[in-house]
Amino acid sequence: MAHCPVSAVMGLRERKKLAAWRTIRSTALRLIDERGFDAVSVEDIAAEAGVSRTTFFSYFASKEAVVFDLDPDEVRQWRELLENCRTDTPLWDALTDLALGLARLLSERLPLQKRLLEQSPGLCRSTRGVCDGIEPELREWLGRRCPDGDDVRTALVLNTAMAAVTTAIDAWDPHQPYDRLLELLSDCLRWAGAGLAHPVS
Repeated sequence: MAHCPVSAVMGLRERKKLAAWRTIRSTALRLIDERGFDAVSVEDIAAEAGVSRTTFFSYFASKEAVVFDLDPDEVRQWRELLENCRTDTPLWDALTDLALGLARLLSERLPLQKRLLEQSPGLCRSTRGVCDGIEPELREWLGRRCPDGDDVRTALVLNTAMAAVTTAIDAWDPHQPYDRLLELLSDCLRWAGAGLAHPVS
């Protein structure tokens, strides 16, 4: 079933808030991409976006958050991926499809985020916000898909998938075509899945 963008089902006030959120974020990403993360202040972003410092913090908890927070439309599309994932597909294949779908969803921002992480390694802790945004729903989805619903097995599958995703992103050069990341991600998930498919007895 087709779904409308988030903005299509919002009231006028909510649409204005979303538009302001996106204006601030797009401004921040442009400035940070041009100058580097450490060279751009919250005040710089607010001034360029035409808002006050207070308004900035009403939308984003920090300068890091403006880079890593998920757009409401990204959240909607992520939930659609979960909702529409085929139930007749083997678990790891379905999880691989979800991971690749999420990577495609983040294709406009992930190269910049990776470059920023290379420039400012201290930002790594901020990427946790992205995981926090998707992990609970993914864990719940896995719990439904795991045959016995075992919490330990669910955690093992989730952590293995996260490790595969992290390994692929770490190995990817953000100056390479984005398809290269998708290839690495597919390979890492395939190798990890092969290990889970043949556990040590």
